[in-house]
Amino acid sequence: MVLAAGAGSRFAGPQPKLLAPWRGRPLVAWAIEHAAAAGLDRTWVVTGAVDLEERGLIPPGVESLANERWAEGQASSLQVAVARARAEAVDAIVVGLGDQPLIPPGTWRAVAAATDRPIAVATYGAERRNPVRLAREVWALLPVQGDEGARALIRNRADLVMAVACEGDPADIDTLEDLARWN
Repeated sequence: MVLAAGAGSRFAGPQPKLLAPWRGRPLVAWAIEHAAAAGLDRTWVVTGAVDLEERGLIPPGVESLANERWAEGQASSLQVAVARARAEAVDAIVVGLGDQPLIPPGTWRAVAAATDRPIAVATYGAERRNPVRLAREVWALLPVQGDEGARALIRNRADLVMAVACEGDPADIDTLEDLARWN
């Protein structure tokens, strides 16, 4: 599940952040491509502020899920993902962000395979970042509003969380300066 619904309010570029050119392609294309290349059962992209499907950024085999409430924050996108997973009788979802282009497919696979606890979090050195695996048993504990996904649950319920050492770089692109630094 790639969360790519936000408008990128801190990004002051000439186009929406997810469409900003990064290494020759739209920023979000990298995250979607890496998630899909992981070869997990399904790849879904939650969209909102920008219609990624209309712009040809949803590749074959990847499904777009519209979040009509995207302006309410990341929790609304996570809830769209959970609702679809429930409807499809999925046991767990692996969630990443559309503005993190340097998360390789192997990291998505490693997090998906970590099933010792209901929540698995990718770690880069000592830093916990995305993607995150969320088992069905914790979905009811996720926030339903606000601009935070599973972070509060991870912070407050360490007993549910396992760290997964991962390769890649968790840098996310939030500003024009980030885009220039990582491009």
